[in-house]
This record gives sequence, C-alpha cells and structure tokens, in this order.
Amino acid sequence: MKKIDRLKKSYDNIDIPPELNDVVKDSIRQAKASQKKRPFLKQWTIGAVAAAALFVSSINMSPTMAQAMANIPVLGSIVEVLTVQKLTLDEKTYQADLATPAINGLENEKLQASLNEKYIEENKARFEQFEQEVAEMKKAGNGHLGIDTGYEVMTDTAQLLSIARYEVNTIGSSSTTMQYDTIDKQENILITLPSLFKDDQYIKVISSYIAEEMKRQMTADEEVSYLDFETIKPDQNFYITANHQLVISFDKYEVAPGYMGVVTFEIPSDILSNLLVSDVYIH
Repeated sequence: MKKIDRLKKSYDNIDIPPELNDVVKDSIRQAKASQKKRPFLKQWTIGAVAAAALFVSSINMSPTMAQAMANIPVLGSIVEVLTVQKLTLDEKTYQADLATPAINGLENEKLQASLNEKYIEENKARFEQFEQEVAEMKKAGNGHLGIDTGYEVMTDTAQLLSIARYEVNTIGSSSTTMQYDTIDKQENILITLPSLFKDDQYIKVISSYIAEEMKRQMTADEEVSYLDFETIKPDQNFYITANHQLVISFDKYEVAPGYMGVVTFEIPSDILSNLLVSDVYIH
C-alpha cells in the first residue's frame, strides 16, 4: 500500500471526540463576538478560527491523528517579510522615516543574507545622505526636506515572492522610485527580467504593447497623460502577480507627469508566450 493510502486510512479511522463540537461552537461564538467589536474582520476569520481549533484539538485528543500528521512530510518552510530596522528623524522641517525589510525562511540562506544585507546597506546610505543634506541646509539657512522608504509584498504564493520597495523624496515636490525583487521560493533563485525570455525580443514586444496601451488610455480618459515613450530598459522594473501575469513598472516622472505617480502595465501573457524560456512563471 502506498504511503499516502496508509495515511488516508489512518485518518479515516480516527474517532472524532464529541468534545470537539463544543470546541468548534465556542470558537465560532468567540469569533462572532470579536467581529461585532471589529466589523472589518471578514467572514472567513470565523471559519479559520474554528478550523484551527478543530485541527489543534484533534491532535491533542487523538494520538492516532497526531501520529498520522507526524508522517506527512513538510512541503516547505514559511517565507515571511518583516521590518528589521527603522531609521527616523523628526524635526520641524526635516522628516525621515526609513523602514527596512528583511526576508526570513528562504532555504537559500546565501540569497536571503545577500538581499537582507542589500536592504540594510541601502537604507543606511540613504539616511546618512539625508543627514548630510540636512546639515548643509541648516548652514545655508534652513529649508524643507523629507525622505520616506518602505515596502509592500506584491505577491506571496507557494512558488513566488515579489517585494516592492519604494523611496519618496520631498523637496518642494516629491519623487517616487521603486525597486522590485521577485524570488522563486521553490528553486530559491532571484528572477530577473532578461532571465524570463529566450532573447532580447521581449524589449520590442513589451514596448510596443505599452505604447499602444498609453494611446488607448489617453483616448479613453482625458485626465490620463503620458510623455513620449519609446522603449523599456532591458532590466525594467517588474514583478509577477499571483495569477502569473507580468507587470512592468515605471517610476514617478519616468513616462508620465508627476500627478500620475508610479505607473504600471500588466502585459498580456499571450503576446509573450513565444518569447518565454518557459511558462513556469508567466502564462
């Protein structure tokens, strides 16, 4: 008998203790009470709490189930992104708030350490530069200066992790720049834009699509405006969505007036299919 069949048989033969009915009911009741206090909680919270109670209690009450669970292989470590450092300065006309992310849980510890070190060093250099500029402004008779950095997890699936890191500089007006890292958590590699394609034909195809999409958007909405656009860079900012779509990103002012902010374009996978090395990431 196959191992998975033995596990299924063990699971099917587990006697579910009657006490679990009370555990589940109590969990649902507590979740509903909590939801009344915090209405922004979604309905799935109730099911999640009940399922967690059912799962934990089943193991605690049933040695058979505990043994069956012990025999199931772990499919992979949990990868998480957290804030590891905050660098701040708060004065009347000078503000800095730099949040530094760190990745935890990658099997490729060298890649993880390399990325985390990069994040820390980048924000350290930004903060030191900011302090220097503030000192120079004070000598010149003061001014206004601000910097804000942070991050957002754009995609987090069993396979992919995409992190966006932003930097907002304020001096009169503000500018925003973005950086993205997309990681294959299963293969433990950092994905680059050129690595997705057989050759550099993707530059022309993606650029042509974006140029046409810009025209379409401007025709459809008079409030949308783009600057003259010719081509993406070979290493243009990008990330991959949870549904395996490629998104190309442009910084504020890069291809549009400042009021448009950071601009992104989701590229249809069908125009890329013949150019891709494989359909593992984009399809």
